[in-house]
Amino acid sequence: MKSWKTLLAIIALTVVIPLYFVILDKSLIWGIVLVLWVAAVLAGGFVVITRRWEKQEQALLRSFEETAIRTLNHHRHDWMNDLQILYGYIQLGKIDKAVQCVDRIKERMNQESKISKLGIPSLVFYLQSFRTSNSNLELEIAVDQHMQLEKLSPQDGAELAAVIMQTIRAYQYSGKISWGDTRKLLLSLRQDGQEIIVSFEEDGSIGSSELLKEQIYNVVQGKRMKAEQIHPSHASFELRVPCEL
Repeated sequence: MKSWKTLLAIIALTVVIPLYFVILDKSLIWGIVLVLWVAAVLAGGFVVITRRWEKQEQALLRSFEETAIRTLNHHRHDWMNDLQILYGYIQLGKIDKAVQCVDRIKERMNQESKISKLGIPSLVFYLQSFRTSNSNLELEIAVDQHMQLEKLSPQDGAELAAVIMQTIRAYQYSGKISWGDTRKLLLSLRQDGQEIIVSFEEDGSIGSSELLKEQIYNVVQGKRMKAEQIHPSHASFELRVPCEL
């Protein structure tokens, strides 16, 4: 929108000269010159705007690719750590510890599988890549196995994803911690009748709970969902989204 406004402003400025001569000398030649002038400016402006859009798309694509690479590297690093720990237990003959390690790996695989099947690509990518953002907030995710967000309309799905991301950011920047410490936020999604329940529970200092509450309520304002504070003295909130999966 801003690009088109800029283009119109340029056209208005550049046509002043030929328009002046058209008014001064009302001849057919100057009328033709004015038309050709406007056409040339429009064509040039269209080319400039198109190239600008292409550069923005390329920059966005590069950012997406870099985030995807960081996410894959982070997951690979986690898997290598788990395998090294498992291999160490096996070498030491600690079978019980090895079994516990395998169980933890299976549980994490199960959770990641549930996240990948949420059905909203932008939300899946955000949650899977969150750990690579160098945040002081550790995000734990619990997803009900029957959750099927892909059955939401594209508009409702995009709105829900945006609200979840904005709420996580509100938690991310609301807490006060010591240098090097991390806070934990449990995000859970479940189905309750004809409602999707998205719960946020933080373990750690939240700073001003009233400020966090105000931010979350502002996030859902004007949307087809409502926010409720679960415990007045804790940073626990629920988002209730009407739906019919």
